[in-house]
Amino acid sequence: MKAGGIILSGGKSSRMGANKSLLKINQKPNIERIKDELAKLVSDIVIVSNDPETYQFLKIKTVSDVYPGQGPLAGIHAGLLASPFAVNLVVACDMPFISTELGGFLLESSENYDAVLPVINGKHQPLFAVYKKSICAEVEASIRHEELTVRGLLSKLNVRYITEADIPEHLLHQLDKYFYNMNRPEEYEAAIRMAGTEHY
Repeated sequence: MKAGGIILSGGKSSRMGANKSLLKINQKPNIERIKDELAKLVSDIVIVSNDPETYQFLKIKTVSDVYPGQGPLAGIHAGLLASPFAVNLVVACDMPFISTELGGFLLESSENYDAVLPVINGKHQPLFAVYKKSICAEVEASIRHEELTVRGLLSKLNVRYITEADIPEHLLHQLDKYFYNMNRPEEYEAAIRMAGTEHY
């Protein structure tokens, strides 16, 4: 698909006590799992990290925040700036079970919108969502005005919100897994157990 993928790996992982993106599931670092899945869907992948040397083993473009220390909004901004594509799927580095089929559905839903944001069980999912490169200036303005929440940014954009009612029925039973993210050691242990049923 003519779209970009952006992996955000800028968090401090303070609750986990280790770099979440490098924790292994089925012998593969989490960020490599995400990269390999995204590669099935998009034409180009960018990692956003303020420690780019850590990810050289992935052999893909890695960029740092233009505005360090400003949270996910700064990561989205840096990724969009670096992406050569107008439409981009943004993924957090702590989501080991992303679905390329669901990602493709989100990308296909982006026509005429600035962003596509899943709302699952009433919860916004801004870090498995689609953002257009054209919003870069708006993101930068938000950061400069110290308005650092993604929700605040979205209030200024033309956003399509995707709920369970919109998602293809055959994907619904796995939604909790697709949006699973791990911030604490016990959540990592749970992810290992969830991955135990994977087939290669």
